[in-house]
Amino acid sequence: MHGPALPGWLMVALCAVTGLSCLLRMRACSGEERRAAAGETLMGFGMASMALPSAALPPPEWSWAVYAAVFGGAALHGLAAVRRGGHHLHHVVGSLAMVYMAVSMAAPGAGAHAGHTAGGVGGTPVLTGALLLYFTVYVLHTGARLVPGGVPAPGAAGAGVPPVGVPAARDAGPRPAWAARPELALACRLSMALATLAMLVAL
Repeated sequence: MHGPALPGWLMVALCAVTGLSCLLRMRACSGEERRAAAGETLMGFGMASMALPSAALPPPEWSWAVYAAVFGGAALHGLAAVRRGGHHLHHVVGSLAMVYMAVSMAAPGAGAHAGHTAGGVGGTPVLTGALLLYFTVYVLHTGARLVPGGVPAPGAAGAGVPPVGVPAARDAGPRPAWAARPELALACRLSMALATLAMLVAL
């Protein structure tokens, strides 16, 4: 992040679209899934802001403190919700990774985000490596879950027959809105994990 203009703007676009998708999910869902989507909305738009190329929009010197405070608050909120299960633990790790990168922006020698240009020096190698490993595993695991599974062929045994106790299709309620589909949630989390990996590699 804060490197060459074209990769930076592509990262901004990816994170902004992801944040918008999470916002739509938040409006279409309820309960725990709604709270998770709200946290991911903040993460997506926050990452888009962090990825803005400094050559085009030079950030103020104190911007790292704002990012650290915002993502630190998100991490604390996610930590308080971990006991409810879901994806809150991953959200905590992602928020702490953003705090780590924000603090690295203010490290001596980093200057105005110089540590986030390609080949820049910033962060602690061991911690950066651990985060890279975590998000690489997460990306591979989540990507595998998005691979479509097999479905019964038309006319096959059991195809088109609802399970016992489930009403026929004509009696079923309306299908959930596209924004509430679980595949969209996985795709959003995968996109943010990929963006985090790119930021860590450039750290």
